[in-house]
Amino acid sequence: MKLCITGGGTGGHLMIAEALVEAAVADGHECIFIGSTHGQDRKYFADKSAFSHVYFLETTGVVNQKGLGKLKALFKIFQAFLEARKILKKHNIQATYSVGGFSAAPASFATLSKFLPLFIHEQNAVEGRLNKLLKPFAKSFVSAYDEHSPIQGYPIKEVFYKTARKRKTLESIIFLGGSHGARAINDLALSVAWKLKKQGIKIIHQAGEADYERVKEAYEKLGVEVELYAFTKELPSLIQRADLAVSRAGASTLWELTANGCPAFYIPYPYAAGDHQYYNADFIVKNNLGWRERESQELKSKFLHILKEPDIQTKSEKLLAYSSKDVAAQMIKDVEEKLK
Repeated sequence: MKLCITGGGTGGHLMIAEALVEAAVADGHECIFIGSTHGQDRKYFADKSAFSHVYFLETTGVVNQKGLGKLKALFKIFQAFLEARKILKKHNIQATYSVGGFSAAPASFATLSKFLPLFIHEQNAVEGRLNKLLKPFAKSFVSAYDEHSPIQGYPIKEVFYKTARKRKTLESIIFLGGSHGARAINDLALSVAWKLKKQGIKIIHQAGEADYERVKEAYEKLGVEVELYAFTKELPSLIQRADLAVSRAGASTLWELTANGCPAFYIPYPYAAGDHQYYNADFIVKNNLGWRERESQELKSKFLHILKEPDIQTKSEKLLAYSSKDVAAQMIKDVEEKLK
């Protein structure tokens, strides 16, 4: 089978693409990737990946544009759509899997225009606008948050299952702000760093490239030793070493932490479309698997209160029992069956 995987813009979408190509190649299939020159797409797949070919087309998001900017963005998508049609023909693509994000638009529409099967994965609890538009035309629409989804669970890389472990005590905390970093999480980490040092808790921190220097200088002034990163693709090994995470509630990171058995204190990004990060973490809160708090002045006191009795072991055990393996492989099998 020759499959096109498309989408991206953010690390969350691209992590799903990674999980899918990993499963497809393991099953003997060939995959190409069509993404965008904007966002995180190049950073993930330009240098090294399991894709046989990767393409980055000139596109930008449409939703956040205004007036003339929206028209320009739509025109870029149309040009990329024409280019995507040529790419699909060149590689004799049999089906396309969209993982969402503005990067997915050209190849998804090109797929439908060539009457090829389109498959969609929705990563968030609130459906994205592009996915909602394309949903009626998809052969399968997969979502971990939709009870009608043909496949339940969330596709993540196998390494998070292989390195999963039951946490027993709180010896290290990882602060994750996502691919761009999060100032609220960085500030929270700095505000509790000295207290964590006094308690003998190790700090691992991905601060984001834009805020890295400020955070680095602040730790140095505090005299707190920290394992600090701007951006890293070694998150699986970092998460595996942590006993607790402080993170945004992007779907991919949330499910990776779940699969690895790492309890988390989630701080949803307040400006996410449809407030989807808040709703992504609903099942965490409802099942007492972790914590979720809005950004506020009380964030530090709420976090320190949790640290008094985090009950790490119980939550870790529940997370390991909750996660579903082989979701990416199931999604690839679904494509195979629909093509027969």
